[in-house]
Amino acid sequence: MTEATLALAQAGDGEAFRELVDPHRRELLAHCYRILGSVQDAEDVLQEVLLAAWRSIKQFDGRSLRAWLYRIATNRCLNYLRGQARRPGQPEPGWSGDPWWLEPYPGDADDLVPGPEARYDARESIALSFVAGLQHLPPQQRAALVLRDVLGFSAAESADMLGTTATAVNSALVRARAALPPDQHPHEVPIPKSPAEAAVVDRFVSAFQRFDLDELVALLTDDSRLTMPPEPTGHRGPGAIARFLVDLHQGQELKFLPTRANGQPAMVLYLPDPQAPIWRYCGLIVFALRGDRVQGLTRFAGQDSLTRFGFPRTLPRGFDA
Repeated sequence: MTEATLALAQAGDGEAFRELVDPHRRELLAHCYRILGSVQDAEDVLQEVLLAAWRSIKQFDGRSLRAWLYRIATNRCLNYLRGQARRPGQPEPGWSGDPWWLEPYPGDADDLVPGPEARYDARESIALSFVAGLQHLPPQQRAALVLRDVLGFSAAESADMLGTTATAVNSALVRARAALPPDQHPHEVPIPKSPAEAAVVDRFVSAFQRFDLDELVALLTDDSRLTMPPEPTGHRGPGAIARFLVDLHQGQELKFLPTRANGQPAMVLYLPDPQAPIWRYCGLIVFALRGDRVQGLTRFAGQDSLTRFGFPRTLPRGFDA
């Protein structure tokens, strides 16, 4: 940020304002997504954030544009949550544990750089299980944990953003850390986009396409789980998950196209249309891996987020990726 560009923006130059905020747009979207759990909601709130920043740029003191934008974004997210009666604080009995509004975040975390005091690296900070876990925290605790442990802001900086004291921020952070389930196997996750990661996913997809129940069971960890937001139910354990997948699609030809969501490997599933020579989108499956096996599968069936991943709803039957 240069003083000249800031001066132009504060004088009402829209292009100068965009030059200031565009480098922060991606990380602000990820920030809103972590707190809200929905990409659609995060995109909507981000537009409010940028509008609010434009309207108040004259009041910006020039010290830290990034911190100033995060202050606006955090408070807009909290205001959004206060107005959302649809967001329960705890999952209802019988729920799979994933919030029903959870959506996949397109791509990787390569451009999300945590601060020096952050406790989570970029990959961990956008992982689907982490974002899902955040949704069960009260909003103030959620914000404190993201600001401190994900972004690496100090207690004083976080307190300034939240309009409270450093003591209150630290207290909320302690409660949030205690409530958020720890990642029990953080060092057993294959390196993103590595041959080891690809090999696990390829073996699972091959077994799925062949409806090889024994192979599917062998590729799932003992504590594996399958969830399907917004459905309130899920499946736990390799046997239950493998049988569900085989029973659901037995006899169908399955086409998978690879992508990435939340920094994790994912597959877009298509099924043949019996009435037309096309493939139809059936769902997006996000993989959570541990070592050379699959620990978690999250299946999203909605089509609303499909365009964010750059995939069409239908493919010609002769399509070959």
